[in-house]
Amino acid sequence: MGSLDYIFSGFAAAFELLGGGDPETYSAVLATLQVSGLSLLVSLLIGIPLGFGLGHFEFPGKRTLRTAVDTLLALPTVVIGLLVYSFLSYRGPLGGLGLLFTIPGMAIGLVILALPIVVALTATAMESLDHRLRAHLLTLGATRRQLALTSLWEARYAMLAASVMAFGRVVSEVGIAMMVGGNIKWHTRTITTAIALETGKGEFAAGIALGMVLMVIALGVNLSLAMLRRKSRP
Repeated sequence: MGSLDYIFSGFAAAFELLGGGDPETYSAVLATLQVSGLSLLVSLLIGIPLGFGLGHFEFPGKRTLRTAVDTLLALPTVVIGLLVYSFLSYRGPLGGLGLLFTIPGMAIGLVILALPIVVALTATAMESLDHRLRAHLLTLGATRRQLALTSLWEARYAMLAASVMAFGRVVSEVGIAMMVGGNIKWHTRTITTAIALETGKGEFAAGIALGMVLMVIALGVNLSLAMLRRKSRP
């Protein structure tokens, strides 16, 4: 029972930290939401148009490009972190921008992580549309712009699901956040990097508190995805 008491006491202390408004805990939560929200916004602004073009149009090299996008889905996060760090460090080509160990710098790495997800799933959504829709719209005299907007509307639930999946991926990332953000207290320390740090120091309660917050966020993401899937069913 000693080990169980240790775990239960950790959960009890975690509730005290969350309920008492522990500033370090909420600083990590805020940094996580900031960097995740920024990276997701940029990923959607870039990824949805690219995914639409990849799935909607036919052009030479499309199959090769689609294979490259699918391959990037498995790109190791430590490689992304290393590449972004090398570019943003003071010896790198972008070192003069001062983005290393900042929220925007972390967002760059997370955009690289999330972008292939948004592009691939958006392209799949466009390819999955009923081919008769295009012919029907052209028969009715629809313009290219109307055809594109209608196709995007029909695939809206699938693209929202892509957004939710991309958010779930970036909010739980630790490698990129640690390497590019530096895990700086009150500044770039996110939930995942704080969990790794606090657990390593033996601060079990703080790790559990942050883990509970991350689980709540992940649960919200999964519930949102489930709702979107139900809505997309005929």
